[in-house]
Amino acid sequence: MDNPFVYGEVVPGDAFVGREAELDRLVADLGSSQKVFLISPRRYGKSSLIRQALEALSRRGALTVDVTVSSYSSYLAFLEGYARAIAAVESKWDRARTWLTSAIASTRPEIRFEPKETGLGRFTVVFPGVTTSRDVNRLANEVFALPGRLAADRKRAVVVALDEFQAIDGFNGGSVEHALRAAAQHQRQVGYVFAGSEPSLMDKMIGPRRPFYKAGPVMRLQKIPAEVFAEFIERRFMKSGLRPELGLGAAVVDLAGNLPYDVQRLAHETWDDVRAAGRKRATLDDLHTTLARLLAEQETLFEAVWQRLTLPQRATLRAVVLQSGRELHSADARTRHRLGGPSSIQASLAALAKQDVLLREGARYVVVDSLLREWVARRTY
Repeated sequence: MDNPFVYGEVVPGDAFVGREAELDRLVADLGSSQKVFLISPRRYGKSSLIRQALEALSRRGALTVDVTVSSYSSYLAFLEGYARAIAAVESKWDRARTWLTSAIASTRPEIRFEPKETGLGRFTVVFPGVTTSRDVNRLANEVFALPGRLAADRKRAVVVALDEFQAIDGFNGGSVEHALRAAAQHQRQVGYVFAGSEPSLMDKMIGPRRPFYKAGPVMRLQKIPAEVFAEFIERRFMKSGLRPELGLGAAVVDLAGNLPYDVQRLAHETWDDVRAAGRKRATLDDLHTTLARLLAEQETLFEAVWQRLTLPQRATLRAVVLQSGRELHSADARTRHRLGGPSSIQASLAALAKQDVLLREGARYVVVDSLLREWVARRTY
C-alpha cells in the first residue's frame, strides 16, 4: 500500500485534515467574489488549503487560477506567468492564444506551445516587446484586467489564488499593489485569495496607507488542534494495515511541534521504516528510531545553519529550545543559558526570525523546523 502521509507537496484530499471550518469559510468567501487575505506561518498547510478550496469551487462551476508569486524572478516574469495561468483556463491552446492575443493591446504576446507525448502539454507566454518600466506598467494594467475579462467572456465566476503574495513587495516598489487593487476592486465576478507565509510583511501590506487596506476579509491560520491531528495519524496507520501503539499519534504531533508539514513528515518516515522492517505494528520506539535517522541525515545541513550563527544567536537559539520559547529575558534564563542583556537577546531573536529559524507565536518563540529543534537540543552545548 502507498504511504498514507504526504509532505513536501500539496496534500491531496484524502490526507487533508483539521481545516474543515477554514475550508468552508474560504470557499464561501471566494464563491461570493470576496477578496480574501490568508495569512499563515510556513508549514501550516496554507497551500494545501488553497488547493482544496479551488477544487471545491471548480466542482461548482468556477474557473480557477493558481499562481505562486515567489516563483518569479522579476515583475515582467510574474506578469508573463500570470497571463499564461489565466489563458490556460482554456483547455485548447489555439483558443487560449487567440483569446490572450486579443486581450493584450499594448504589445504582442509571443505564445509557444510545448507538446507532450501524452496529454495537452503546456504553453509559455513572453512579451519580448516590453523593455522599459513604462512598458511593464502598461502591460500590468492589461494583465491584471484579464480575470474580469475572462469572467465576462465565459459568463462564469473566476477565482484567482496568488500564493506567497508578499513576494510582490520586491516587484517595482508599491506600484504593483496599486495596479492590482485598482483592477481587482472592479471585478465583481472574480474572487481573490492573496495568501502569504510571512505574517509581519503581510500585515504591513494590508495596513493603513497601503492599497490593500480594508480590501477584504482576513483569515489567519492557527495550528490544527493536537488531539484532532493525533487521531488522524493513528487512523491513517490503522487504515494502511499498521497498528499504532497507544499514544503514537500524540507523540508524533508533540515531536513535530504540531506543524502540519513536520507532522506529516515524521509520520510518513515512521510508516516507511516500519513497513520496510516487515512489521504490522508501529511503536513509540519505532518513532524515536526514525527521528534519530532523520537527525543523522540532516546533520550536515543543521551544522551549516549552526555555523552561520553568531555566538549570541547560538546561545539564544539554545535558550529558545530549552525554555520552550518562554521567559527568555528573565534573570534566571539569562544566567542559566549565558545570555547577554535584554537588548542583545532581542537583537538575536530578530535575526533568527529574519533567517526563518524562529517564529513568534503569541508570547513565545518556536523553532520553525522541529528537526532542527531536536538537533539543537541533542547536539549542541
